[in-house]
Formats: sequence, structure tokens, C-alpha cells
Amino acid sequence: MAAYHKGAISFGLVHIPVALHTATQDNDIHFNQLCKEDGSRVKYKKVCANCGKEVGSDGIIKGFEFAPGEYVTMTDEDFEKAKTPKDKTIQILHFADLSSIRPIYFDKTYHAVPETGGDKAYELLRRAMLDEQKIAIAKTVMGNSEKLLALIPTDKGLLIETLFFADEVKEMPKEPAHPELNEQELTMAKTLINSMVQEFRPEQYHDEYQARLRQIIEDKIAGREIVQTPAEQPSNVIDIMEALKASIEQQKQNQTDKPKRGRPRKSS
Repeated sequence: MAAYHKGAISFGLVHIPVALHTATQDNDIHFNQLCKEDGSRVKYKKVCANCGKEVGSDGIIKGFEFAPGEYVTMTDEDFEKAKTPKDKTIQILHFADLSSIRPIYFDKTYHAVPETGGDKAYELLRRAMLDEQKIAIAKTVMGNSEKLLALIPTDKGLLIETLFFADEVKEMPKEPAHPELNEQELTMAKTLINSMVQEFRPEQYHDEYQARLRQIIEDKIAGREIVQTPAEQPSNVIDIMEALKASIEQQKQNQTDKPKRGRPRKSS
């Protein structure tokens, strides 16, 4: 697998050469756009707004519009000039607690894999952060953008999470109301929450919509009739207390219906 980005983690005077590999993948079913009349592929062409000719990737340059219709063009060399030696490394700024980062700041996740000669320093940083239960906040330049990063130690290695800058995060358009809560309602809600607590195991969750969509596609290919998935019947419970009570009873029933593991028999 080709690395998305290569650099070195700068930890004081220690430099750890690493390669970043994407940690997630897109498993969604993707579709092509077709002409409704004859089913042919619909293609998009990059066309010059002045002469109308199609322009290939080798004929396109980057331009910044500083006034209506007026541009200053930029080359790869110009972007490189903006970088300092520090920008070409993953410079650790400080350490922090993972809980201090609001989830809204997380963007993309990468595996940081040590390059040749960096194994011991990599393991030293990983182990020290893991033992101290700290993450590292860092910065680097990827492509033509500066990135704020969080280096997160795991049992196996280091994850690097790109973070949004503060000015990239939007405020909530409207803060919800905070009405007074009935103590009994709050107690019931907490009871329901605690009755549904279980460990997060990623392998238990699957994209059921994609599975149904794939089945529809396979049925269409095979010429089979498509059966609509029956919709869940909405509950008539409106009162919050009644809804909470019904939910708790339903949760108790779910726990009762789960098969119990029998005790292993002792060998005689």
C-alpha cells in the first residue's frame, strides 16, 4: 500500500522517520451517472471558458482570483517556497489528554508506520505516551495545506488524526432550549441508559443499508422481484414518562430473551 505522506516526527531533538497510511476505507456502493434516454455514461469535461476547448490535466495551472476576472498564477515551486524545514516534519508542539479534544475537531485518521532506522525511537515515543496516557499535538504541511495533528498511541502503534483548526469549526446554528427537568424523568432516563450499557465492539456493527442495496442490485441483475423491507410500526407512546417506562420494560425483555450460557459440566 502506497503511503499517503512521508515525513519525520520531531520529538525534541529526536527525529522519527514515518510513513502515513490511510486507516479507513470507503465501502459504499458507487454508481455511474447514465443518460436517461439511451443509458450511455455521462462524462464531465474540463473546458476553457474562453475558447471552449477541452483542457487536459497537463494544461491546467492554479490561479488565485484577487479581483473579479484577475488571477495570479501559482506553480509547484511557489508552494514549496512557502514551506520551511519545520513544515516538512511532524513537529510535536505539546502533549495533552485525549479527552480535552472535542470530537468535532477530528477529521481523518492515518496509521503512522516507522521507516527504516526509526523503530526504536518510534517505540520509545509510543510506549512513553501510552504509559502516561497522553497524546501529542503536532503540526505539519501535507500537500499545500498546513495540518493540525493529534498523535494517539495504541497497543500496536501510533495513529495520527488530522484536526480542524478552531476557525474551521462552525458554531451550532441555534442552541437548543434547556427546560427544567423532572427529577423522576431524569432518574428513569439514567436507568434506561445504564440498562443499555455494553462494551463497544466494532466487529458487531455492519452497514445494513449497503447490504440491502447490494441485494436489490443482485436481484435486478438476476431479474428477480424486489421485495420491500417492511417498515417498523411507530409507537403510540407520546408521554415521556410512559415512553421511558416502556423502553425499560422492553430492555428487560430483551435481556430475558437472550440465551443464557450454561455452566460447563465437571468431568467425573
